[in-house]
Amino acid sequence: MTPADLSRTVLHAVRRAVDEDALRAPVPARVRVERTRPGGSGDYACAVALQLAAPAALPALEVARILRERIAAEPGVGRVEITGPGFLSFTLDAPAVGDRAVLDAVRQQGLAYGHGGALRHEILQFHHAREVRAAVTTHAVRRLVAAQGARVRVSCEEASDPDWARLGVTVDAHGTPPVPLTEVRPVPAGATAGELLERLGPDAARWGLLRPAGHDRAALGPELLVQGEANPLFRVRYTHARTRALTRGAALLGFTAEPAPHAGHSGGHAEPAPHSEPVAHGERPDQHVPYAPHVPYGAAAVPHDGAARPLLDLLADHPGVLLAAARHRAPDRVARQLEAVAHAFFDFHDSCPPLPSGDEKPSAAHRARLALAEAAGTVLAGGLTLLGIRAPEHL
Repeated sequence: MTPADLSRTVLHAVRRAVDEDALRAPVPARVRVERTRPGGSGDYACAVALQLAAPAALPALEVARILRERIAAEPGVGRVEITGPGFLSFTLDAPAVGDRAVLDAVRQQGLAYGHGGALRHEILQFHHAREVRAAVTTHAVRRLVAAQGARVRVSCEEASDPDWARLGVTVDAHGTPPVPLTEVRPVPAGATAGELLERLGPDAARWGLLRPAGHDRAALGPELLVQGEANPLFRVRYTHARTRALTRGAALLGFTAEPAPHAGHSGGHAEPAPHSEPVAHGERPDQHVPYAPHVPYGAAAVPHDGAARPLLDLLADHPGVLLAAARHRAPDRVARQLEAVAHAFFDFHDSCPPLPSGDEKPSAAHRARLALAEAAGTVLAGGLTLLGIRAPEHL
């Protein structure tokens, strides 16, 4: 069970409680589930009982008890506890199955992993100033909300800067709108698109404009071009390239991430997931990220050690991060998620090498580790694509 699955389970329990008249309160549009903080209980926690207490005219602890009865028996939920003033804490069943489900979802959905239909009923119209950071941010927000099913239209106060096209930016209309639209107004970049392209190129310029939160000033100096670990953009793209190199290295050694036939697998090869990426309404898909896993992950179980767990958790949380970034119009959340995945990948890689060394033969553990590495690469490529940044296979 992924965090998104658990969120839906809790929301379903709220609806059941309301339908059964055990709870008299409006059903929220969504329920937020978060990984338990250090010192907390269980795998995930939720504050929905505190949210519903006032409208239900009940103590939060009583609301929590009503919901616990309806959640505890759900498949995949091992234990539900009530902590503090009314928090629900969840311990999930069979973590290995959940991890396999995450890896299978990444394999099947490819670059579209984490996309969904949460905003499918929304028609959004964004408006921005004739300024490069506003244009790039709005373009990224457009891709994020479109990836969650929304239909999107973008307008600019004045005619577009011709250099915006080199940054991948498209605008549907220009001029002052007849009715107020949703404005996207980050702190201006202090430079034109042409100046940024000349200094940084399109990828570093987009990362520099999108990585800080919109209310923070964008750092657009030469550090964005540093080919080293201190540069987050380089680290994310290098991590992606490294995952692709692992796949190539495994192929040279004669194995893939698919479990071996003697491990209970038929030995057949599943078809790889087709390449896909988000396309905003009225926008042509980019052609510069030709990433699609060309070997199957299979259903190998990833070893549950201290190094694998943080990376698995980040991959499981990725759909929730994308949805939150879309709802809050915050592409910086995606950038921070990619940095966290890159950091966790190398912690995992250094402790659990996916490729055998010396005379060591490839084992089931190597295939499982390779599955996790490839999933991390897919998530990084998909996130960079949403930000309009290339994910090269070689650096």
